[in-house]
Amino acid sequence: MPVAEFREACGLLLRMPVLWIPGVVGGLCAAFIWLLFILSGAFFAGRFVVITGLIVLFFIAGMLAVIRQNEGSMGTLTGGARQYFFRVLLPLLVVLFMILLVYILVMLTLTLIGIPSDPALLVFLSFGVAIPSILMTLFSDTAAVFENRKVFESIQRSVDIVSQNTGKVISFVLISALASAAILFSLMIVWEALLFDKLEPLTHYTEEQLRTFTPDQLLTMIGSDGTWVTAGVIFLAGLILIPLLMSYKACFFRKLAAGSTVMIQQVTGEYDSKGRWYKY
Repeated sequence: MPVAEFREACGLLLRMPVLWIPGVVGGLCAAFIWLLFILSGAFFAGRFVVITGLIVLFFIAGMLAVIRQNEGSMGTLTGGARQYFFRVLLPLLVVLFMILLVYILVMLTLTLIGIPSDPALLVFLSFGVAIPSILMTLFSDTAAVFENRKVFESIQRSVDIVSQNTGKVISFVLISALASAAILFSLMIVWEALLFDKLEPLTHYTEEQLRTFTPDQLLTMIGSDGTWVTAGVIFLAGLILIPLLMSYKACFFRKLAAGSTVMIQQVTGEYDSKGRWYKY
């Protein structure tokens, strides 16, 4: 189990406070999207998701550069963000395009052979296509920063790393999921404690009332105060999870990359009488 890298990531966060900046930015962006969703609806909030995602990705690229150079200065963060932003972004776009393309091809194939599409099938295909693709390309961003690899090279490097260390990668994903669940559960308890007076009527609801309870009713119940409390909790989630998970990912990749093997292509050929090399 890759627990040592998790401890190393926690140590980095304590030693280099600049690594928390992506968490601050990510938390603010997530809270902003939440407030915009409440005030203006899903239409306007959805338009800003991509913009805020790019902003967070910019600082994540700088964060990876800080870990790579082991230099916890603001200059290293901003310089690394400018240098590696597109190297981190482009593999992500390629992977998303590949997932979408495979999904479309599968759906077209099912349509041509006469299999009707239903919600359960769509969900199964979505997870069946997305999860393996995301898992195999999980370390493309870290490969781009730590090894200065280009777009397709970073994707190939991630595939090689995962293929050679499948068990360790699964353990990494499980530890990341458990840590995320523990943090989110703790924040949920804080959220419920802060809004206990507003949520207390739910304890008197019947089973039928709880079954028909809707998110809109919950928003009405917690009111404007609850909306701001929720935004604060969302900010804390981003503040903690982004630095922790990305630092853990960087430390884990660095450990795997140090012990991975690089495939070397054997070139065959021979020298002629004049000493010139001819490759077969």
